[in-house]
Amino acid sequence: MQTALQKALALILSGDRELGNILLVTAKTSLTSSLIALLIGVPLGIFLGASRFRGRQVLVILNRTLMGMPPVVCGLLLYLLFSGVGPFGGWKLLFTVPIMVLAQVLLITPIVVGNLETYVSGIAQPVRETAKGLNLGAGRTFLLLGNECVYPILSTYLLAFARAIAEVGAVSMVGGAIAWKTNVMTTAIMQYTNRGNFSLGIALGMILMVLSLVVNILVSLLQRGLGR
Repeated sequence: MQTALQKALALILSGDRELGNILLVTAKTSLTSSLIALLIGVPLGIFLGASRFRGRQVLVILNRTLMGMPPVVCGLLLYLLFSGVGPFGGWKLLFTVPIMVLAQVLLITPIVVGNLETYVSGIAQPVRETAKGLNLGAGRTFLLLGNECVYPILSTYLLAFARAIAEVGAVSMVGGAIAWKTNVMTTAIMQYTNRGNFSLGIALGMILMVLSLVVNILVSLLQRGLGR
């Protein structure tokens, strides 16, 4: 165990090419998917939190259900849709980074929507009253709500990124964990540990834990700022 740990540290410090490629694919996939999820989820979350219309509760329940969707179910659905016999098989996206991004977007967008909906529902009434007093239209009221959600949006993005970077089930099914192409940290840890290459698995695990720690520290700081 001590030897494997020493080798893992050596891999990190030496700038191993394979390790670097895995980190690059992970960063590309997780950053892209979390940004897309934020762009889709923030407007939807603010809309659901601030609006009162027939059927709203059904949409909220549906979104909360999707927040708990098992990653393997998401991966299976995309695999069936984009495999050779699926309706989108001609797009040739299976076992590529774009479909891994799509899988993560489907998984983390409901989380973004849910977090924003919960926060906005608590502040919507006073903000609406303020907007009414200022004679603001619907569009400017929406922007005012968005302005009130700066800290929650930032913390939600960090949580979405952390969820994306730690995801393994869906990306392994649709990406195939192909070396130098679609292997991300989580799939690589499983793959190399099964092969007995503990040093690379430990190195990736250490990096993943450090990233998780940094994200949680940032979220904590943002929540403290929100509390003030």
